[in-house]
Amino acid sequence: MAARKRAEEKLEAERARLEAMREFERQYDLCTYICGVDEAGRGPLAGPVAAGAVILPKECEILYLNDSKKLSEKRREELFVEIQEKALSFSVGLCDAQRIDEINILQATYEAMRKAIAGLKFVPEVLLNDAVIIPELEISQVKIIKGDAKSVSIAAASVLAKVTRDHMMQEYDKQYPEYGFAAHKGYGTAAHIKALKEHGPCPIHRRSFIGKFVSER
Repeated sequence: MAARKRAEEKLEAERARLEAMREFERQYDLCTYICGVDEAGRGPLAGPVAAGAVILPKECEILYLNDSKKLSEKRREELFVEIQEKALSFSVGLCDAQRIDEINILQATYEAMRKAIAGLKFVPEVLLNDAVIIPELEISQVKIIKGDAKSVSIAAASVLAKVTRDHMMQEYDKQYPEYGFAAHKGYGTAAHIKALKEHGPCPIHRRSFIGKFVSER
């Protein structure tokens, strides 16, 4: 009985947390389509930057939804499936390493976000963005600092972007096994930097990011 009570209390607390995370969505209750937008992969030395865009049904319940960085890999994978099952529409936009080098990481992030939004089935009336205002869009936007921990829509976008990018890096690991992409996902870990110095850059490395570690070959 005690264990059951603890489980019920835990579930109640989780639902209360999610209720608080719906605050921003409720401010735009007159809108039919509210879209959360977030990115993953701005910091790594290799691989794409990914952006997620998600339109959830109003009052949609996805337990344990949170900033993707605060979730275990197992939880992210479970939520990745559930978000796609429950969302009214979702999309992920990408910019690869070459594009990042060409226009810089900030502009590539904006471009990936625009791609994600363009890939939705419906045109959102408002975008809830994690910490940015995206240029070249006519849709109303709301910049929310640490939005992936404050808005269910942004949190859902965060998970989609993160897991999509992680899956891509796992595939790249098969092509370039010497770098260990499956483990570090392209981030600048000691093991990654050591491999980079030993083998030089591969086609998915961001040349504009790796200059202090290795010279071009």
